[in-house]
Amino acid sequence: MHLSSFARARRLVVAACALAAASLAHAAWPERPITIVVPYAPGGAADALARVLASRVGARLGTSVVVDNRAGASGTIGAASVARAQADGYTMLYDATPYSINPHLFPKMPYAATALQPLSLVSLAPNVLIVKADAPYKDVKDLIAKAKAQPGKVNFASGGSGTVQRLAAELFRQELNLDMVHVPYKSGGPAITDVMGGQVDFMFGTVAAASPLIDSGKLRALAISSAKRSPRLPNVPTVAEAVLPGYEASEWHGVFVPAGTPADIVARLQKAVTESLQDEEVKKRFSDVGAQPIGSTPAQFADFLKKEDAKWGEVVRKGSIKLD
Repeated sequence: MHLSSFARARRLVVAACALAAASLAHAAWPERPITIVVPYAPGGAADALARVLASRVGARLGTSVVVDNRAGASGTIGAASVARAQADGYTMLYDATPYSINPHLFPKMPYAATALQPLSLVSLAPNVLIVKADAPYKDVKDLIAKAKAQPGKVNFASGGSGTVQRLAAELFRQELNLDMVHVPYKSGGPAITDVMGGQVDFMFGTVAAASPLIDSGKLRALAISSAKRSPRLPNVPTVAEAVLPGYEASEWHGVFVPAGTPADIVARLQKAVTESLQDEEVKKRFSDVGAQPIGSTPAQFADFLKKEDAKWGEVVRKGSIKLD
């Protein structure tokens, strides 16, 4: 054999051995617990639903999936930690709508846009436009009429500029060309409390947080932000059917992995996630907080994220929204 031919053959053998070794290594995966980073504080909707999903995914993969809360900076701290993690299938990110909002608010993101690979859309959840139980607004048209009659006199609360609750209200304001004042809070809880007390006129709150207060008569629900009515609040009309055809502002949850994670591991993770979302107990737990389990391919989730990025980027620019 000619020397160059021998060298080529040797390289092919080495490459084949390396490929075989990698395949064997992937076949053994997972050999230890998997971590799913939730970049928000314990006790919130993202944390609660991530834990429900983690237990089912772990059971399907034959290992434990541990939730690691790394809150701060509107979710960017936790997301950045996953972006820097080894792309070996042992670290995932469970993120939400702020993932699509943050790039338009932060002067510089702590990780590259390509550092995280979409795995699956997990769920969609509407927000609900709420007012004080005895507020003069009987429906959303009353609220709009007051805002038009008294520019700058109607105010709305949110848990901060990077939240979908803030941008849902801003989209509502922009589409109706209303002059209203935003009142930011450190989180959604105090904002809801002040809506109940009448210190603030309205807000778009999460169904999970608002629905018990609506049921008990402490808040009045005027409209739902999703395209369809919520099974949790079936008598509440959507913003789209009440006043703004086409209006939609949902909170999404989704799972990501570090870019470069081997394709076979990505496929196994995605399968475990989407199958877990079909579990009847998982469906019930999500439904209890007003969320709809979805499940998608990585490509479908990536396409969804492109649309969310464009949508919220335009809202931020038109509203000249800055970090609180």
